[in-house]
Amino acid sequence: MLSTPIGRLRVIGLLEGISFLILLFIAMPLKYFAGFSKAVTVAGMAHGVLFILFIFAVIQVTMIHNKSKSWAFGALVASVIPFGTFVLDAKLKHEENK
Repeated sequence: MLSTPIGRLRVIGLLEGISFLILLFIAMPLKYFAGFSKAVTVAGMAHGVLFILFIFAVIQVTMIHNKSKSWAFGALVASVIPFGTFVLDAKLKHEENK
């Protein structure tokens, strides 16, 4: 799966989506309701690194597979919407199996 640009985008997207959900639904409540700010520091750093990798993977897929700028924009928007990368993954999986 990691041997193709779309496969890498799918894996990074899934990891980025999971890290985003952990940040939103676990780390931030721990910070604001339990006073445990370290959770946001750790989860935020992991999410930030994965987000940057996701951007590079979107750029790579866009260039190699001649995707449109609107496709790339939509993929990037999916990364800032909770569960968005999972929807993108389903579309990429369908496209990959054609």
